[in-house]
Amino acid sequence: MTLDARIDAFSKLGFSLQNYIDSPDSSSNFSQKLTNVLRNAELQNAWFTQDQIHSALEDWSKTLTQDQLSKWLQPYTLGDYTKQRVAVVMAGNIPLVGFHDFLSVLITGHHFIGKLSSNDSLLVPFLAEELIAIEPEFKSKIEFTKEKLPEFDAVIATGSNNTARYFEYYFKDKPHIIRKNRNSAAILDGTESKEDLEALGHDVFKYFGLGCRNVSKLFVPETYDFDNFFKAMFGYKDLINHHKYANNYDYNKAVYLMSSVKLLDNGFLLLKEDEKFSSPIGVLFYETYTDEMQLKARLLEEQQNIQCIVGQRSLSAVDFGQAQHPGLADYADGVDTIKFLIENN
Repeated sequence: MTLDARIDAFSKLGFSLQNYIDSPDSSSNFSQKLTNVLRNAELQNAWFTQDQIHSALEDWSKTLTQDQLSKWLQPYTLGDYTKQRVAVVMAGNIPLVGFHDFLSVLITGHHFIGKLSSNDSLLVPFLAEELIAIEPEFKSKIEFTKEKLPEFDAVIATGSNNTARYFEYYFKDKPHIIRKNRNSAAILDGTESKEDLEALGHDVFKYFGLGCRNVSKLFVPETYDFDNFFKAMFGYKDLINHHKYANNYDYNKAVYLMSSVKLLDNGFLLLKEDEKFSSPIGVLFYETYTDEMQLKARLLEEQQNIQCIVGQRSLSAVDFGQAQHPGLADYADGVDTIKFLIENN
């Protein structure tokens, strides 16, 4: 199968997703099957609400186009390397979080072996079935397992810091990418518009804050007034009606109050001053800074823990509202997956 054929197949999959987003109640076979998969995915994992899954599908429908796929791959020399069996140990924190690795392995011509997370074992396999229906040659290139990995040549594994230590040991003799816990931060200076802060709410709350690209930490000036921030967050108040989110919010609030921790609280989000980056669900950490040089040094110190930085400043790489809309070349942990796949063989 040529690269052009692979790009064409994935772009057709993107077109099918776009049709579903535009007309989810369509009587087409694809729409009916996908609707059932989405219902079962939510039953399997209550964090995967229909709205959240639809949001992930919409993002991919806009990304899987011939133009974007071709521009993404243009800098690389593809084809003159041994095709290998690449195992991908998938996370399950947000819907379709493993799809970029699935795409990367197959678009480079390798054989994909997916080790599914129990929290997200339906969505990627369904899209794989549809991809095979579009281009049957993919059938021999795709396999999934919930058990021990079969024989493989290289591996991409995503997990917590604890599981990463296990991965490092278990996969030490194979070419590998091992991803650990990372979180994202936002830099505010008090000049942000209402629209900026409302967009920041998307970075904080999309997928209930469970993704590594979700903002879990704010950096604000010492004299920052959170009043406008809380007003901008009001549009996300209905999150508290989700039982799992509400349980986490209530639990964390009770723990902090019993420990006499100072909090800012708007009824569905707790703000806690804390130097750490990884905040619990329903909580957003913040830290103050005095000048840009101090902040730059702080970010450099924590660069291994940061996935992306949102804000207007020169220190920020992502615009407000765009943290959970990465481009194809916005690689997790800054590790170029395509380069790894074409060089480690």
